[in-house]
Amino acid sequence: MLNIITCIKVVTDPEAPTSTFKIDPEGQRVIPGQGVPPVLNPYDENCLEAALRLKDEQPARITVISLGKNIPKAVIKKSLAVGADDLILVEDEGLEEADGYTTASLLAEAIKKKGGFDLILTGRMAADTNAGQVGPGIAEFLNIPVITVARKIEVNEGLARIEQVLADGCKIIEATLPCVVTVSHEIGEMRSATVKGLMAAQKQPFTVWQTNDLNADVASKARKKRQKLFIPETHVECQMVTGETPEESGEKLAEEVINLTHI
Repeated sequence: MLNIITCIKVVTDPEAPTSTFKIDPEGQRVIPGQGVPPVLNPYDENCLEAALRLKDEQPARITVISLGKNIPKAVIKKSLAVGADDLILVEDEGLEEADGYTTASLLAEAIKKKGGFDLILTGRMAADTNAGQVGPGIAEFLNIPVITVARKIEVNEGLARIEQVLADGCKIIEATLPCVVTVSHEIGEMRSATVKGLMAAQKQPFTVWQTNDLNADVASKARKKRQKLFIPETHVECQMVTGETPEESGEKLAEEVINLTHI
């Protein structure tokens, strides 16, 4: 049986408009507005769908590991509702603003504690940071191969065959198991949960670990210090270009564009 671990993060809905967010200047953190729900990181939904497709093709067991502070159980259990088999939560007060190094390190420790893995899948990045550091970081800590931005994954006889997304196409890469693969959105959206799956997920038990269960000190692992967090200010100017005829308007517009490109 293929043992798959998927690392999934809960984030504030990235589709929420900027106007619904506020910045805490002292705590250097984002404060979501009322009515902005937490959701599964969309890129991690892609990686879970990749795991489910492998499970459709061959005997497999999918374990979801999520790390954070007070992880919303109703949200993370969506992974069980669509077909994951086990759920492990690593929770700690110090994980609210964990950087990529800390997250990768602790997830690697959780994966080692869980043991018995063949394939580790993550999203290509988190929608709240867009850093893309955690998947490769896990591979580094576990000293196993990593393949990034996969749009298709096949596993056969201890070998993973990956279609990796490139700017002008794709390339095929193979790696022996165990390995880490970061999954890109090109693989497709996560399937919808059935009513039966949602009801079963709410009753399904799950495991909760603290960071001290991993013999890890969150504070000592941080490598990044935030200097400033702010919402960018935008300023828009609109200039109307007119003419006696459409041709004249077009000529004037072209002249304005040329002038702007030389500023």
